[in-house]
Amino acid sequence: MSFTEQREGIEAGRLDAFVDGAFAFTLTLLAIGGESIPDSSAKLLQLLRDIPASALCFIQIALMWHAHVRWRQLCHANTRRGLLLSLVLVFFALIFVYPVHMVYASLCNALSNGLLSPDFVLRTPTDVRAVFACYGFAYACMSGTLVLLFRHAAAQALAVGHDALKPRMEAVTWSMPAAVGLISAIVAICLPDSTPAALWALPGYLYFLLMLTGPVLRVARRRYQEGGMV
Repeated sequence: MSFTEQREGIEAGRLDAFVDGAFAFTLTLLAIGGESIPDSSAKLLQLLRDIPASALCFIQIALMWHAHVRWRQLCHANTRRGLLLSLVLVFFALIFVYPVHMVYASLCNALSNGLLSPDFVLRTPTDVRAVFACYGFAYACMSGTLVLLFRHAAAQALAVGHDALKPRMEAVTWSMPAAVGLISAIVAICLPDSTPAALWALPGYLYFLLMLTGPVLRVARRRYQEGGMV
C-alpha cells in the first residue's frame, strides 16, 4: 500500500468515525427521560408511554446511518465531494431528529387514542402544516443527500472500470423517499385552513407511496442491465 493510499484510508476512517459519532449523538436526543431522571413511578410510567415513538424514530435514523455505512463500502476513495456530502448528511440529521419525533409521537398518540405519547397532539391545521412540512423537507434533504452520495460512488466505480449497479440501485432506492418527502411537505403547505379534518392526514398518507420503491427498483435494474440507464 502506497503512502497516498494509506493517508486516504486514515482520512476516510476519520470521516466515518465523525459521521458515526454525530448519528450516535442524534440518537441520544431521543432518550425518553430527557435531561432529568424521573423521581416517581408515575413519572416513569408517563415517560414509558413515549417508547414506541422513540423506537420508530430510532429505526428511521438508524436506517439512514446504515445507508452511509453501505456507501462507504461501495466508495473507498476519500474525495472532497464525499466529505462534503457526508457533512451535509450529518447537518440534516441534527435537524431531522426533532420533526421525526414529532411526527411519530403524533402518530402513536392518534392510533392509541391518547394512550401513547400523550404530551404531543396535533390540534390545529397550523400544527399539522408545520410538523409535516418540516418533516417532509428534512426527510427529502437527507434522502436526497444519500442519492448524491451513491451517485458519486457510482461515478467512482465507473472511473476505475468497476460495475456501478449496486450504487446506482441504492441511489434509485433513496430517490423515492426524497421525492415523497418533498411532495408531502408541499401538500402540507398548500392545504388551506378550510380543508376538511379528514384530509389533513393526506401529507402522512402520501408516505404509503414508498411501497412503490420495489417496483421502481425492478424497472431501474432492468433498464441498467439493458444499458439504458445513465
